Parts: sequence; C-alpha cells; structure tokens
Amino acid sequence: MSLDDLPPPNTKRWVIRRKAEVVAGVRSGLISLEDACRRYSLSMDEFLSWQRLLEDHGVRGLRATRVQDYRPPERITR
Repeated sequence: MSLDDLPPPNTKRWVIRRKAEVVAGVRSGLISLEDACRRYSLSMDEFLSWQRLLEDHGVRGLRATRVQDYRPPERITR
C-alpha cells in the first residue's frame, strides 16, 4: 500500500471502501492518525469510530445508511 492508494485529500463522499482504505493506511503505518485526521478533516472520534466499526463488524459496519444496526443503543441518563 502506498499514499497513492489512499483517497485524495479533498474527499467529500465517504463510501465504505474509502473509509476502509484510510483505516488500513493508519494501521499499516503508512500515515499517522494525526496526519490522516488533518488530511481528511476528520475528528479523532470519527476516525476511531470507523476503526472500531471495521474491527467489530467488518467493512459492512462502515455503511452510513445502516449505522444504527451496528452501534449500541444510547443510554438515557437522567
């Protein structure tokens, strides 16, 4: 994997393949987490959620349209 395999820095539409490529780039040490967040204007929490969803549910877990199926229900605190 090389930097050419990563999505372009101006990516606006995050399909599951592009999310998985960014996570793979960070995991392999090709790009640091901080550089990836800066390059793609991602928050640390957003990237970490992609990583967690990928680990827990595979590539299908990165689908934005089905995110409610893969995230635990929110707890109501009072």
